[in-house]
Amino acid sequence: MMELTGEHLLGQARSRRGSREFQAVDPATGEALLPVCADATDEEINEALQVAVQAQAGMKALPRAARAEFLERIAEEIEALGDDLLHRGSAETALPLPRLTMERGRTVGQLRMFAAVLREGSYLDACIDHAEPEREPLPKPDLRRIQIPIGPVLVFGASNFPLAYSVAGGDTASALAAGCPVIVKAHPHHPGTSELVGRAILAAIDALSLPPCFSLLHGVSHEVGQKLVKHPDVAAIGFTGSFVGGKAIFDTAVARPVPIPVHAEMGSTNPIFFLPGALAENGVSLAAGLAQSVALGVGQFCTNPGIVVLLDDPAGECFIETLTAEMAAAPQGTMLHAGIAAAWRDGLARLEAIGGVELRGESAADEGACSARPTLLMTDATTFLERSELREELFGPGTLVVRCATREQVTAVASSFGGQLTVCVHGTEADLQDFGELIPLLEEKAGRILFGGFPTGVEVCSAMLHGGPFPATTDVRSSSVGSSAISRWLRPVSYQNFPERLLPVELRDGNPEGILRIVDGQWGRD
Repeated sequence: MMELTGEHLLGQARSRRGSREFQAVDPATGEALLPVCADATDEEINEALQVAVQAQAGMKALPRAARAEFLERIAEEIEALGDDLLHRGSAETALPLPRLTMERGRTVGQLRMFAAVLREGSYLDACIDHAEPEREPLPKPDLRRIQIPIGPVLVFGASNFPLAYSVAGGDTASALAAGCPVIVKAHPHHPGTSELVGRAILAAIDALSLPPCFSLLHGVSHEVGQKLVKHPDVAAIGFTGSFVGGKAIFDTAVARPVPIPVHAEMGSTNPIFFLPGALAENGVSLAAGLAQSVALGVGQFCTNPGIVVLLDDPAGECFIETLTAEMAAAPQGTMLHAGIAAAWRDGLARLEAIGGVELRGESAADEGACSARPTLLMTDATTFLERSELREELFGPGTLVVRCATREQVTAVASSFGGQLTVCVHGTEADLQDFGELIPLLEEKAGRILFGGFPTGVEVCSAMLHGGPFPATTDVRSSSVGSSAISRWLRPVSYQNFPERLLPVELRDGNPEGILRIVDGQWGRD
C-alpha cells in the first residue's frame, strides 16, 4: 500500500504543522489506525486558498476538452490504486469490500459522466440575441450569455460515502468540470482513504501539467470547517451530512460580509405510503422489500425509508406482522463510527420513551460498540401529528410505522412533512383514485417521487434529482447527483456588443464548438 503521511495536500505542497492530533479508528475493532493527522492551522488554510485563487484563471481558461481529459485521468488514477483503496476504506468505515467496490465504480463513473457533459457543452446554456441596429424606437444591442465558473469551491467529505460523496465524489467532480478549483475538507473518520484519493487527483494534475486546482485539508474540530466557510476566497460550498452540520455551515456562510451559496444535502425521513389495494395484493413481498431497504448499509443512507404510512385495516395489519418478522431476521451491522452509533442508540431511546410509540420488533442483540440492529417502531396518526420529533430523521437501520384510521388521516400525515429527498407511493389504480389528492400534495414535499420500489438506490444520470425542499437541502433548485449538479458551480454572464475575438469561443458566430445554443430564440447548433 502507498505509505500514508496524514499531511495536508496544498496543491503540490505538503504540510503538517498543527498540534491538535487525531487518528482514524476501525469501527469494527476499535483499533487506532496510522497515520496520525492534525487539524489544519490558519496558515495552512490560507495557503490552500491561495493555491486555489492562483489556479482559478488557469482553470477558467482551460478548454472544455482539456477539463474532460483531466476528469478521465482522475478516474484512471483512482482505479490504479487497486485494492489498497478498498481495504483502507473498509478499515476506516467497516463498509464491506463489495459495497466499496460498487462505490468506487460510481465515483469513477461520475467523473467520466462529467467529462461527457463537458464535451457535449449544452450545460453552458449559451444564448445569443443578435443586434438590431435599425429597430425603432431604440436599436437592440448584441447580447450573448453563458455560464462561467463561480470560483473556488469548498467540499466537505461525507461520512457514509467515503468515495462517491467525498474527496473525488460528485461535488468535486462537478466543480472541477465547471472549471472551479476545489478545496476538500476530509472527513476525520476516513483520512487515509481521503489522502489516497487526494493524491490520485494530484497525480492527474501533474501528469497533464494543469494548474494546481486541488487541495485537501484534515481536521477533527468544527473550528477548521468554520474557518474554511468564513474564508473570503471561498466562493461556494458543497456539503452532505446531518441537518445540524449543514445548517451550521449555511448560517455561517450567509452571515459572511459577502454571502455565498451553500448546497447542503442534509438527509430526510423519506416516507413511504402503502395504500390498501397494494398491500392487499402484494403485502408480503412489499414487507420483505422494505425490510431489506431499511437494513441496507446499516441504514446509513440519506434515502433510508424512515417512516411508513398506511391505513389501519386487515391488509395493513398483515403487512405489519410480516414486516415485524422480516426486521427480526435482518442482520445487525457495524456503523461508520462510534459517534453515529451513539446518536442512533440515543435517538432510538428518545423515541421509545414517547407515549403512544411502541417498539414493535428488532433483530438479534448487537455486541460491538459500533454495532446496530434493525428496529421497527410503531405509532398512530394522532401521536405522530402531535409529536414533531417523530418526523425528524433518525440515521440508522430503523423505520417508524404510522397507522392511520382514515383516508383523511393519511392526507394529514402527508401534509405534516417538511421537505424530503424522496417520497414513495405503492398503490393500485383504484388506490390512486381513492387517494387522488396524495400525489399533488407529495409533489410539494420532495425532490424525487417514486411510484413503487424503494428509495435507497440513486441512479447517476441526467434526469436524477437528488435534492428537495428545506430541510432536505438548503437549495431546492439544485441536485447533488446527476449531470445537472454542475450548475451549482456556475454563474451566468452576459456580454453586450463585445468584439468577436474577446467572446468565449462558445458564443462566437458560426458556433465553432458545435454546441447546442439558443440563437435569436431558436435552439440549434448553428
